[in-house]
Amino acid sequence: MRWKGRKQSSNVEDRRGTTVRGGGGGPVAGGAIGSLLFALFRRGSGKTKLILIVGVIAACFFFDINPIRLFMSTPSSGSGQVVSNKNYKPSAKDAEMFEYLKTLKGDNEIIWAKIFTSEGRQYRPAKMVVYRGRTKTPGGIADAKMGPFYMPANETIYIDPSFFQELEQRFKAKGDFAQAYVIAHEVGHHIQKLLGLTTKVHSQQGRISKSEYNKLSVRLELQADFLAGVFAHHAQEKFNFLENGDIEEAMRCAEAIGDDRIQKHTHGHVQPDLFTHGTSAQRKRWFMKGYQSGRLADGDTFSIPYGDL
Repeated sequence: MRWKGRKQSSNVEDRRGTTVRGGGGGPVAGGAIGSLLFALFRRGSGKTKLILIVGVIAACFFFDINPIRLFMSTPSSGSGQVVSNKNYKPSAKDAEMFEYLKTLKGDNEIIWAKIFTSEGRQYRPAKMVVYRGRTKTPGGIADAKMGPFYMPANETIYIDPSFFQELEQRFKAKGDFAQAYVIAHEVGHHIQKLLGLTTKVHSQQGRISKSEYNKLSVRLELQADFLAGVFAHHAQEKFNFLENGDIEEAMRCAEAIGDDRIQKHTHGHVQPDLFTHGTSAQRKRWFMKGYQSGRLADGDTFSIPYGDL
């Protein structure tokens, strides 16, 4: 992917020179890899699961976070101490990653501002926090183990770039455009927040069954994949940034994080009622639909019969 030399976002904060001590874990919202985290979480004992679930439910109501996309390492008041590493100096690789993230964030801001203007809307950029290990959020302490996530409460994307190494080494989803897909998916959740879709889905919590709410979560996540594809469509038109194999990188990433793939890998069988993000095939299909169409109107995952997604 060609990414160097373009305008970079000013809405990206580098916290890699700080860490958080104490305070335990805290609530964070998952995104592109939420299904993976859910599967790993389910490996815990029954008692551990119960403690985490109770904490998650309480946190999501308080912080306005989708409970299906919110996970916790341990209950926390978020009272950890932020400590600066005075000797921190980014390596050449770390510095380049930060430049990459600022550029991709800038690309998303340019593209979505243009799309919103064409729709008669005003775009408000999300913020992005780049951290290492642990960092504070309005909902507690984020941990790198949770992967990238978008927090609706403060319209901020949190990401520890070490996730990309995990994606490449453990799930064979490598490449800079696989990383771009992850970022665009999280920005997609911000777009949903701006369009009021996130609030509509969250408002159904407690009003419908868990199974039906899971289906709403799948619709929300597949639409975020679609929006990532819409971004790729328009960014290619404006920047001509794609190289041979880039779309295949995104497809491999979507394949790796489908609910069915994760469940089969971790448990040996698939439980559709527990899907929260969609199957590998669905995730690939909705990204490609957005990439081929480029039209917001073609991504209404909420009006299609669930079995046809």
